[in-house]
Amino acid sequence: MKSFGSLLLFFGIGSIVLNLVGYEFSLLMWIDMWGETVGWAIRGGMIVVGGALFFFTPGEVQKEETAEAE
Repeated sequence: MKSFGSLLLFFGIGSIVLNLVGYEFSLLMWIDMWGETVGWAIRGGMIVVGGALFFFTPGEVQKEETAEAE
């Protein structure tokens, strides 16, 4: 889930930056169909949900290999 959260975070922040300079990700062009306010709400929601998934999802548990002493 961390990777999905980082992807949402990337696309949310990237969409805001690109929108400010007059561009948009082709995958996210549908965001502004319902108006500018809803578009900004969706972008903000992507950042909040992506950040929450990234920071609050536990990381992968690394198994410690123990060598038995013979």
